[in-house]
Amino acid sequence: MLEILKNRRSIRKFTEEKVSKEDLEKILKAGLLAPSSMGKKPVEMIVVEDKEVISKLENCKKHGTVPLKTAPLVIAVIGDSELSDVWVEDASIVSILIQLEVEKLGLGSTWVQMRKRESLEKDSEEAVREVLAIPEKYGVLSLIAIGYKNEEKKPYDDSDLNFEKIHYNKF
Repeated sequence: MLEILKNRRSIRKFTEEKVSKEDLEKILKAGLLAPSSMGKKPVEMIVVEDKEVISKLENCKKHGTVPLKTAPLVIAVIGDSELSDVWVEDASIVSILIQLEVEKLGLGSTWVQMRKRESLEKDSEEAVREVLAIPEKYGVLSLIAIGYKNEEKKPYDDSDLNFEKIHYNKF
């Protein structure tokens, strides 16, 4: 697990190669296996492989959508706000488990934040809801851009870790 965590970096450039159905299935299973508060499972995922739709998603946020320009696959991670008041936390867990499975498979990914962000015209969540026809009761946490890496990033090593962030028994 530590090797996967050290190697997982935000990849913003992808090749044109599509993610295989087998890998996509594993990625989605990782999301479905995520724990949730009180076992309510409020999180759902929308798989987007249509380049035209992905292009529309780029416009749902002012900045930070560069990975969507080349990603052959995007997974929108959404949560039913009526089912759980902690859907954000549950969707965060799903988002990172997706990213860890992606790394394990030798692919790359980036979390594109949508919640609490703005497009040029409106709230990013509202913009994504419109593009993907998501009902109003669902919050939109993230778009996970996924594909074959078209850039190299050095893995983290122990010298990158700030152990001063760790406290024992009290702050």
